[in-house]
This record gives sequence, structure tokens and C-alpha cells, in this order.
Amino acid sequence: MQKVAISIGDLNGVGIEIALKAHEKIKKIVNPIYCINKKMLKKAAKLLNTEIPDDFETFEVEGDFEINPGKIDEKAGKYSFDSFISAINLAKEKKVDAICTLPINKESWSKAGIKYKGHTEVLRDIFKKEKLIQFFSDFYRSTGFEKVGVLGLNPHAGDGGVLGDEEIKEILPAIIETNEMLNKEIFYGPLVPDIAFTAKKGVFIAMYHDQGLAPLKALYFDESINVSLNLPILRTSVDHGTAFDIAYKGIAKTKSYENAIKYILNHKN
Repeated sequence: MQKVAISIGDLNGVGIEIALKAHEKIKKIVNPIYCINKKMLKKAAKLLNTEIPDDFETFEVEGDFEINPGKIDEKAGKYSFDSFISAINLAKEKKVDAICTLPINKESWSKAGIKYKGHTEVLRDIFKKEKLIQFFSDFYRSTGFEKVGVLGLNPHAGDGGVLGDEEIKEILPAIIETNEMLNKEIFYGPLVPDIAFTAKKGVFIAMYHDQGLAPLKALYFDESINVSLNLPILRTSVDHGTAFDIAYKGIAKTKSYENAIKYILNHKN
């Protein structure tokens, strides 16, 4: 059974509730190791009025502070960062097969003096992620999708360079070169972003966060996940935030987390 390090995210949010609530399901498909110390785990479980399962295996991450549900807090931000780094190190040392991240709060990271804006920036810095061509080829090898539309970065896909030239100088050449390298016509575009999704089906690569997540979450808000490519380790994540408004109310949904773990089960790095 694969071992998966779980970084528990911001303890003022819903991450630890999701981890505890889904544990019985998750442990049947992977061996989860939760990056949280026993003292903080007990504090969270007490606030949630829930028992800690006997087989809830932890990796000790130093830290001791009061949990304030729904609050932006530098100590919680620092702890979520340390939990994430612990998970990365476990993967780098081959002590786990993959990592799955629960949600952090970017403002809490900032208050804690952390230079990164979020998970992706940390991974990019540590593992030196490659260029667009490498991403395209890794995307194909990871998914096997045979037709992939690539969205333009600019409105109207740059409109021939009038609204930006990234499509002409970077995206189109990367599409052409990747297809030649794969000896297949897998990628096409750049596509006008606001028109591409009107087909209501297909596979698309978005150039930035909101461009892709707006339509995705409109359709699959509770089910979608995040997978990081171009890494020597397999990392998945829930595709939602800390949900401070419902933290410790016992109503957080676990479907995205379960799907993120199931992806690990079905994909080896």
C-alpha cells in the first residue's frame, strides 16, 4: 500500500476536519501519514468534538499555539508551511510515495513572513520546474489525453499580437515543438479563452489560475482536484480553500480530498 504524506494546511481552517472525517475511507486505499504533532492534533480534535483514530499516524511538526477557527493568524500560517515542507522532505527522502496537501491561507503565510505566495511557488523553487514545452509533454505523458486545447494568455488570444504577443512568441511555438517531439498532433491553439469553454466538453490547458478554475468550479466545485506536474515527486491537492466561514462546524465536505488521494492510487510518479 502506498504511503502518502498529508500536509494538514491551516489549522484555523477545514483541513484537519477533512483529514479526520475522511480517515476511515482513506486508510483503506493508502497509508496516510499526517504532518502534525500530537499536541496540535488533540487541540483540533477537541474543538471538533471528535475522537482521534488509534491508527491516525502522525509525523511530528514542531509548534504549539491556540487554534482560532476562521481567523487569519501568522502562527497558523507558519505551521501550515512547516507541515508542507515536512511532507516534501518525506517525499524527497523516499519515505513516502506521494504527498497530498490540504488548504493553506496565503495571507497567513504573508503575515508569518513566508516569501512564497502558496504551494506552487514553493514547489517551483525547490524543484526548478521546467519550461512550457516540458509541461506540455509531461501533461500528455501523465494523462494520455489525445486532444488538448491550449488557451491563450491574453484576451482574444492576443488578437494577432494587438493585445499581447505571448501567444505568438511563446505558446504557439511550444505547441508546435511539443507535437513534433511527440510525433503526434496532441496540442492545438492558442484558443480564445472565453469561447473555448462554450463547447462544454474537451480537455484544456489554462495559462493561469482563474482562467481555468472559474469554469471548472462552476461544474465540479466539490469534486475537482489539483495535480502538480514537472516534479520528481507526485503531489496532489484539494481544489478548495481553507473555508474559514465553516471551520470547526463539522460540515466540511471531503470529496475533493478523497479524489486527490484516489488519483495517487491510480498514478505512479
